Amino acid sequence: MREREPQISYVSALAPYLHQFVAEKRTLGCKFQTQAAILCPFDRFLAEQEAASPDLSKPLLEAWMRKRPHESHSTHQGRICVARQFCLFLVRRGFRPHVPDPRLLPRFARTFVPYVFSYDEIRRLLAAADQIPRDRRSPQRHLMFPFIFRLLYGCGLRIGEALHLQVKDVDAARGVLTIRKAKFCKDRLVPLAPSLAEQLRRYADACLSASVPAEFAFPAPDGGPFNHQTIHGIFRRLLWACGISYRGRGEGPRLHDLRHTFAVHRLMAWYREGMDMGVALPILATYLGHDSLSGTQRYLQLTAEMYPDVVAALQARYGDLIPQKEM
Repeated sequence: MREREPQISYVSALAPYLHQFVAEKRTLGCKFQTQAAILCPFDRFLAEQEAASPDLSKPLLEAWMRKRPHESHSTHQGRICVARQFCLFLVRRGFRPHVPDPRLLPRFARTFVPYVFSYDEIRRLLAAADQIPRDRRSPQRHLMFPFIFRLLYGCGLRIGEALHLQVKDVDAARGVLTIRKAKFCKDRLVPLAPSLAEQLRRYADACLSASVPAEFAFPAPDGGPFNHQTIHGIFRRLLWACGISYRGRGEGPRLHDLRHTFAVHRLMAWYREGMDMGVALPILATYLGHDSLSGTQRYLQLTAEMYPDVVAALQARYGDLIPQKEM
């Protein structure tokens, strides 16, 4: 099934400013989809409070910022952050709303730890993917899905990047993918390892030939991109087939953990090759499409935690690059 971007409209007296705020963010290169959706309940709140002036008062904003029963810390923080950004937007427009103090934002320890597959688990997972049967509704699925999982692990692609990859952005001859408008609206080139590039050429010959016209490199039966849930369902079945335990919702392994695993395995390989981690991190950040080194540094910490035999060496040589665990 195709994925459709939801159409969002605001109804309060401040709706024109909300639309302008979202438009400004997108002009700056932000997708701003989640934040635009978060603004919907904020818009309804403004309508219920009969807020007619952009000069939003402190009591009104404090009422919005108040934590709700059973609301998660991340949801609470997201509501406050977007409202604060909107107030700053109004200030730039010459209005005088109350701007919440950033020090009042709720802080919480991040306890999520990605699931990093072992090399053996990756081999078993890909072997199970190779056993995906043919299906008359999607004649190429037995070729598409094994290659999709290889891209997720072999290149660290996000699932959305893989599913929305277009035929025109696949350079099979050079073994290079062009990822367009990914997270942070960034484009990047992703060169494939030689073995994966060879598999790309075989896939292109079989599925991307002129005799099989398609817009997407991995087209669903209707011609559009596959839904994330379709791939997630197949992933769960592959875990079961190769004996990898699913630990529950939020615990993984998740589909996105293949990206985490790629990063950790790549850093570990570079470390064993003697590569300077100060050089490796910017390369990995660029390859993954990160907007800064902070997210990539987290993988260095995971690498040290996963491989205790190199902890002392990593700490001695790159201790200033490894972020400390949040307590």
